[in-house]
Order: sequence, then C-alpha cells, then structure tokens
Amino acid sequence: MPITPATAGNSASAGTGTQEPIMLELVDESGNTIGTAEKLSAHQAPGQLHRAFSVFLFDERGRLLLQQRALGKYHSPGVWSNTCCGHPYPGESPFAAAARRTHEELGLSPSLLAEAGTVRYNHPDPASGLVEQEYNHLFVGLAQAAVRPDPAEVGDTAFVTAEELAKRHAEAPFSAWFMTVLDAARPAIRELTGEAAGW
Repeated sequence: MPITPATAGNSASAGTGTQEPIMLELVDESGNTIGTAEKLSAHQAPGQLHRAFSVFLFDERGRLLLQQRALGKYHSPGVWSNTCCGHPYPGESPFAAAARRTHEELGLSPSLLAEAGTVRYNHPDPASGLVEQEYNHLFVGLAQAAVRPDPAEVGDTAFVTAEELAKRHAEAPFSAWFMTVLDAARPAIRELTGEAAGW
C-alpha cells in the first residue's frame, strides 16, 4: 500500500518490524468526529460508535459482487458480505477509504463509485463477542474489471442477482450487518441498476 499522509500513521513502524495498532475515528450520533480508538478496543462490547463504510459494486448485468470474508480474519471470518466494507483512517474521507480498500481487498478499482447515504447500527457478533457500533457511509458503483482478491482478506467472491442473493442468504452465513447496509443502500442501488434488476 502506498504511504500517504492518511496512511502513514497506520503503517508498520520503520525499522522495528512491529505493526502499529490501527486507529479508527470515533463519532457522535450525527457523525461528527469526537476522537480515535484502537480498532479491536472499539469493537469490544459494548462497542464504541465509529466511522465505517460499505461498498456495493454491480456488473453490467446488475448483479451484486459479494465477498466471503477470509477465514483468518478475527471478526466475522468465513461469512458472506457486501463487496467491501471497512473503516477510514482518522482524517481519511470515507470515499477515499472505500476506493482504497476495494482495490486492496479485491484488486479492482470501481469504474463508478457514488455516495448512497449513511446508516447507523449496533450489531453484536455472537460468534466472536465483538460489537459493530457503526456510523456507516454507503457507496454504490460498477465493477467492470476482473476481480483479483487478496487471499488474506477474501475467501471467495460471487456475482449474484437479487433472486440468487435471497436463496444464498437463506442457506449460507452472512455478516450481521449485511441486510442493514443493503436495505439502507437499496434506493441508490435501484437508481444505478434499474427496476428490472429487482433490487
């Protein structure tokens, strides 16, 4: 990952071989920044409200790109979720973070990425005991390049229609936050894909 002012404070310490803790931006109920917290501590119960983002990318046929989270992830490993989700570094815009992480995790840069509103939620993860207290910035866009997932981040990917998603969601484990962010993004998704796609 290139070192920029937004990412410099979150890179490995020079010369020490140790990884500095990843810091998240804490926010109030209106999304105003009020401080920072280390990533793991922000997710420990009862959780601290922090800024996050969720990306939904679609192909030219209106199919949603899903990712299965890698088994090595400490939070919600092995479950299916939206195209990409994560947290901006303190001082990094949600849009820049969404574009950065989509490329880091999936090896692709969206040909279009647009804001789709925000949603606030509180989702405990029963398996890990961690809590998602998030003020989430939503983005929708188009994936028109080949997907090249980072295996450390992504276990599998799939493009699905709305009908195929409903079937998969009934049969496979999904992230606790998935339906919340999908439902919040639906108006923008329908605008992007058209009514015929069924979203």
